[in-house]
Amino acid sequence: MGKTSRKRYTREFKLSLIRELESGKKLGQLSRENNIHPNMISRWKLEYDKDPGSAFKGNGNTYKDAARNEELERLVGKLYAENDFLKKALNILEKRVQEEKERSKAG
Repeated sequence: MGKTSRKRYTREFKLSLIRELESGKKLGQLSRENNIHPNMISRWKLEYDKDPGSAFKGNGNTYKDAARNEELERLVGKLYAENDFLKKALNILEKRVQEEKERSKAG
């Protein structure tokens, strides 16, 4: 199987979770709803509390980018298999045409 990478979330997503926390939503509930470990959400909250202006200014891939990459990799694999199948089919047809030519010359 392929390399497993960590999920990356956008700044906007992290800020939306922090806003929900600040509005009174429970950490455990946020964690379950978004399938994110509570420690991660707490870490984001601490980072935001230290310096709201510069929190989450990473340049990594987002989770959506990773999902799109996986989708494209599956498509590439499918296209490789399809291409291989078509090459084999063409080879078989070329052999049949060659055999027909040889039969018509002999007959």
